[in-house]
Amino acid sequence: MKKIFTLFWLSSCLLYAVPQGISSAIENAGLSKDDIGIYIKEISPSGRIVASINKDTPKTPASVIKVLSTYSSVLKLGFNHKWPTKFYIAGTLDKNGVLNGDLVVKGFGDPTFSTRNLKTIVARIISKGIKHISGDIVIDRSYFNVGEKNNSGFDEYTYSPYNAMPDAMMINERVSTICIVPNKNRVNKKTPDESYKVINKLTRVDAPCKGKYTFVGARVDKNSASPTVFLQGKVSKKCGKINVCKVITKPYKTFHYALKAMLKKYGVEVGGTMRLEEVPSGAKEIFTHYSKTLEKIVSKTAKKSNNLYARHLLLYMGAKEYGAPSTLEKGRKAVEKILRRYGAIKSKDLTLDNGCGLSHDAKISAKLLSDVLEHAYKKFGQKWMNTLSIAGVDGTIKKRFRGTVVKNRAWMKTGTLNRVKNISGYVKGRNGKLYTVVILVNSNKGNWRASQLQNDIIKWLVLGEKVKKKKSTTTKGNTK
Repeated sequence: MKKIFTLFWLSSCLLYAVPQGISSAIENAGLSKDDIGIYIKEISPSGRIVASINKDTPKTPASVIKVLSTYSSVLKLGFNHKWPTKFYIAGTLDKNGVLNGDLVVKGFGDPTFSTRNLKTIVARIISKGIKHISGDIVIDRSYFNVGEKNNSGFDEYTYSPYNAMPDAMMINERVSTICIVPNKNRVNKKTPDESYKVINKLTRVDAPCKGKYTFVGARVDKNSASPTVFLQGKVSKKCGKINVCKVITKPYKTFHYALKAMLKKYGVEVGGTMRLEEVPSGAKEIFTHYSKTLEKIVSKTAKKSNNLYARHLLLYMGAKEYGAPSTLEKGRKAVEKILRRYGAIKSKDLTLDNGCGLSHDAKISAKLLSDVLEHAYKKFGQKWMNTLSIAGVDGTIKKRFRGTVVKNRAWMKTGTLNRVKNISGYVKGRNGKLYTVVILVNSNKGNWRASQLQNDIIKWLVLGEKVKKKKSTTTKGNTK
């Protein structure tokens, strides 16, 4: 009798945990339940669990792990926090505007810093009365201890922007952009940067600007003292601008050359070169440049699934919690510590690794991720939700749900690797109910099957957890 009762109880739990709409979606997708982790919960006083499959089984998260990196930073610093970059002078400034010494810049890992900021920065330098710098541009990148790797080496696409590694003195997300204008037979670097070379071996052909004649091959050779980019292939003479964007060189070198060029443009010569060292004692701070708000930074991290931003958030939390220089280990510990301190996570089913998801070692369970999402909504509501990609509107699910019932009814973070296709966030049904939704799929049966499953479940929730009735194949006067 006890055995029968136990079997009945387990059966009832299973039926409760996997509603018909979700069972049908899994069957239609052709996926094994062992490859799936699902946890869907209604955000309401009742906290009703809509579906639960392998909720505590750690899965490879890919980019959905970014939710933890972004949310921990918001908890720690608030939406309005801004990243600093500090400027100093080490030496004396005479009455003629000559700085007899160095211009010193300390980076704190602002991932948004770009060449667009340099005009304003140079104007501020000039406003301090500086007309000539006799010494060097000294760069302090000691806030992060991250070594010298340009690329993560995660896959064979070594020089792709998503593989960019962090640095405390970041500029242009570590991406070097080469602008090719075939119809004007022109090739130039978008940012003045003498730290790498470009050799143009392109062949311009008299063909329409489409297909293979719009593609520019770029081979990076790092065997020489300066990295060299060889442009190769055939390109149409009729094409306008084509950009080649690669991770090639050190961001602090790019920053040095770009700043020096901008200073020169506005009449400030730099006599020296670049040095890497910490801010010298006695240096005088002249101003601080600030990043965009953390709200905008976490939004770009989530919506665009920006790996570099996520890496910087994790390292920044490491420095804030444990002091500089931050390391990967400090960052991991800090993110987890912050989330536990605020009660956002309780489970131990978590391996963060680098915080961006470009990893096969990172692990998270569906229940743990759902707990973080629920905590974030209850603390920050719609403001937090809007940092995620909005279905059919922006980010990684702009096209995925455009023209569907899901448009403007889901706020999600996606994550994709080989054999990994995940989605997590919030779904609002037409019935007014709001759900936290986590669907993790680690399967070798094709990511398209996971997408189908996720899309079907999300649509089912939007429609009010209703299973569509199959239409009859027989109509009046016509049989198919």
